[in-house]
Amino acid sequence: MQSGRPRAVIIGAGIGGLTAALCLERAGVDAVVVESVAALRPLGVGINLLPHSVRILTDLGLAEHLDGMAVRTAELAYYNKFGQRIWSEPRGLDAGYRWPQYSIHRGALQMLLYRTVLERLGPESIRTGQLLERIEDLGTEAAAWISRRDVAGPAQPLVADLVVAADGIHSVARRQWYPHEGAPKFAGQLLWRGTTVARPFLTGRSMIMAGHQGQKFVCYPIGQNADGMCLVNWIAERRIGGGEPPRPSDWNRKVDRESFAPLFAGWKFGWLDIPALIAGAETVYEFPMVDRDPLPQWTFRRATLLGDAAHPMYPIGSNGASQAILDAEALALALRDEPDIPAALARYEAARRPATAAIVESNRQMGPERVMQIVEDRAPDGFTQLYDVISRTELEDIAAQYKRIAGFDPAALNRTTGLAPPGSGP
Repeated sequence: MQSGRPRAVIIGAGIGGLTAALCLERAGVDAVVVESVAALRPLGVGINLLPHSVRILTDLGLAEHLDGMAVRTAELAYYNKFGQRIWSEPRGLDAGYRWPQYSIHRGALQMLLYRTVLERLGPESIRTGQLLERIEDLGTEAAAWISRRDVAGPAQPLVADLVVAADGIHSVARRQWYPHEGAPKFAGQLLWRGTTVARPFLTGRSMIMAGHQGQKFVCYPIGQNADGMCLVNWIAERRIGGGEPPRPSDWNRKVDRESFAPLFAGWKFGWLDIPALIAGAETVYEFPMVDRDPLPQWTFRRATLLGDAAHPMYPIGSNGASQAILDAEALALALRDEPDIPAALARYEAARRPATAAIVESNRQMGPERVMQIVEDRAPDGFTQLYDVISRTELEDIAAQYKRIAGFDPAALNRTTGLAPPGSGP
């Protein structure tokens, strides 16, 4: 770390933590990232990056890389369980944003950020195999007490001007500050996820959701093959009820597809064969849908939370990774503009905590996906004329309201500059 510049320790080398390291470097803050796993690998399945997060990644110089490894989403469409279209809208550049919306493999994005941090911040900027034990306030500094996976012995302090805990839904820092919070809250829904090589559907760059709250299927392409096929990311979802998940919230747990595939056996829409997508996946992962209640406080003098450690939310509205990226920029802006570290962290929290709390609560009400439940409630056997079931105005209002809550209203977003110099563009 360079002398004379603020120093940050970031706990967690996920999307939020790595983006925070890049944003902080842009803002004049030296950062080191501490990660518990021994080696980062491109795990996971597909995610979406909404235009407000793509703006930040573009400012960080990653647009060309994203274009080479992701799909520019052209539309989002909702269907009922019979494959009848309820609502569709353009997305990204097709919707008039200055930045695309991307569908991408989570692991590919994480490894891009990982390589970029090492290139820009140096080979010692990411330290793997190191676990956070606790955070200590030292007055004019903060210490992250770290133990090593490969070396026995007591934890050692890593001292800096601030500590950023981006260590996920099971955050050690969050547990230190809120020891009685308990396990994540289960929504009563199980999700099964996979990727399948298949023929393109609809526009070839469409993201679709079909069904209703009790049973839903989501899919979108995250890569294109030279032979005209594409890699489709899909999520099958089913309500099972109950107050506790049947297994821990580990999205990396492999399962037999026959545990859920029969539920979707009849979901063949002509333009999409859902049973074939499920059958074609090499591996299927299961995890419960969970979140946590919004917190009254993220920041404790020189330490703060970021990403899923701060605001884990249901995977609705494509917001999980995007909101962590927005956190990273807001933190960097606060530290750039406010030299007093505790005051800067308080400014960051004021900008992000209420905004993300609103998204957590909206996602619990299904966010923009509630149009599917409305149609299921009003027309469970399907419909002849959609607008006899739900008006266009109601559909438009639900879509626009969520964009405002989640921070990607087109007109407002297109005026935003963030860490980029005024007048710069994608």
